[in-house]
Amino acid sequence: MTEVIETPHWERLDALAQAGDAKGLESYVETIGPSETFRALLRLGPEARERVLTTLSPEGAADLIEEIPEEHAADLIEDLEAKDAASIVSEMESDDQADVLANLDPADAEAILARMPPKEAAEARKLLPFPRDVAGGLMVTEYLSYPDTATVRDVIEDLNRRTEEGIAEDLHAYVVSGAGRLIGTLDLRDLVLARRDTLLAQLLKPSAHVKADAPLDELERFFVRSGEAAVPVVDAHQGLLGVVRHEDVAEALAARSEDDFRKTQGIVGGDEIRSLPLAVRSRRRLSWLSVNILLNIIAASVIAVYEETLAAAIALAVFLPIVSDMSGCSGNQAVAVSIRELSLGITKPFELMRVWLQEIKVGLINGVVLGALLALAAILWKGNPWLGLVVGGALAANTLVAVSIGGTVPLVLKRLKFDPAVASGPILTTVTDMCGFFLVLSFATAILPRISG
Repeated sequence: MTEVIETPHWERLDALAQAGDAKGLESYVETIGPSETFRALLRLGPEARERVLTTLSPEGAADLIEEIPEEHAADLIEDLEAKDAASIVSEMESDDQADVLANLDPADAEAILARMPPKEAAEARKLLPFPRDVAGGLMVTEYLSYPDTATVRDVIEDLNRRTEEGIAEDLHAYVVSGAGRLIGTLDLRDLVLARRDTLLAQLLKPSAHVKADAPLDELERFFVRSGEAAVPVVDAHQGLLGVVRHEDVAEALAARSEDDFRKTQGIVGGDEIRSLPLAVRSRRRLSWLSVNILLNIIAASVIAVYEETLAAAIALAVFLPIVSDMSGCSGNQAVAVSIRELSLGITKPFELMRVWLQEIKVGLINGVVLGALLALAAILWKGNPWLGLVVGGALAANTLVAVSIGGTVPLVLKRLKFDPAVASGPILTTVTDMCGFFLVLSFATAILPRISG
C-alpha cells in the first residue's frame, strides 16, 4: 500500500496564495482553524506570509488577525504595505484595532490610520491613548445608542437596517441626551410590547456605568456583582464613549495571569515565541539570568566564609539546599498572595505592617512544623540531636525571614513603581539563600564540637 504524505499546512497556504485562489484559501483557513493557521504562517517567510494575508479578503484576514495574540498580530500587520494593512485593520473590531495599532511603531500606525476610512480612523485614535488594562482600552465602539427623543418606531426601523452588524447581541441599547450624555439603558425586548410612537425616554432604565480609567480589577468586580454582559464607558462629563464586554474582561484577566507567570519565570518584554529573532529572545532571557547569576554568587559567598565549619561537619552540605529551597517555597507562597491582593485592590502598598504580621503568624506555625520534620530526618540519619537542632532551627528561622520578605517586598516594589511580579523573585531567592546558609553555618559553628566527627 502506498503511504499518502499529507502536504504541510504552510505549504498548502502558500500554494493557494500563489495561485490567487482567494475562496480556496479562505475555505482552507476556516477548515484548519486560526491557531493552526497562525502556526503555519510562522513557518513561512515574510513574503509568503504577506502573500497569504493579501490573498485573503480583508474580512477573512481580519477574522484571522483577531484570533492571534496582539503582539504577534502586530508583527504580521507591520510586514504589509500600509494600504493592505489598512484594509484589514478597517474590518477588525474597534478594540482589536486599538490593540494592534498600539503595538506598532508610531510611524507605521499613523501610515495605516491615514489610509483607513476617516470615521474608523477617528474611532481608533480615540481608543489609542488608553492603556490596555483599563476600561477605555478594553471598550468597543460598536454598540447601539439612540437619542432620548427617538421613538420605538425609530429604533425598530434602525434595527431592521442593521441586522447584519451583530452589535445587539446583549439585547441592550443605550439612550443618550442631545449632548451625547448617557442617561439610561433600553432593553430591546421592551420594544415588542410598546406602542410605536412611545418615546425612548419613557422606556429607559437607569444605567450602571464605569469611567474610562476604571482598572481591570474594578471591571472584574462589577461583572461578578452585576452579572451583566456589558457595561457602558463614560468620560468625566458622562459622555458615552463605548462599551466593555464581560468576555473581553475575562480574556484580559487571563492574559494578565499568563503575563505575570512568564515574568516570574524570567520571560520579560512580552510574549515570546520561537519564531522571534534569536537576538531578541536571547536578550530578553539574559536580562533576567544575568542578574540572577550575580545574586547567586552573592548568596554562595556566605559558604566561603564558613568553609572550615563545612569541612568539619560535611553532613551540613546535604541540608543547606533543603533549608534554602524550603524557605524559598514558603516565601514564594507569600509573594503570590501579595501580588494577587495588590492586583485585586484588597491590599494597598502602604499596608506593610498588617501584611507582615499576617505572614509572621503563618510563618511561625509552618516554620516550627517544617523545622521539626527536618530535625527528625537529621536525627534519624546521623543519630545526632545537635545536628537536628541546627538544621531544624535554621529552617524555622529562615521560614520567618522568607515569608516576611515574600509578603512585604511586592508592596515596597509597587510603591516604588517597580513591577513586583518581575523583581520579587530574585530578591526573595537571594535573601533566603543567604540567610539560610548563614543560619545553618553560624548555628553549626557555635556548637561545632558537638556535631563534627
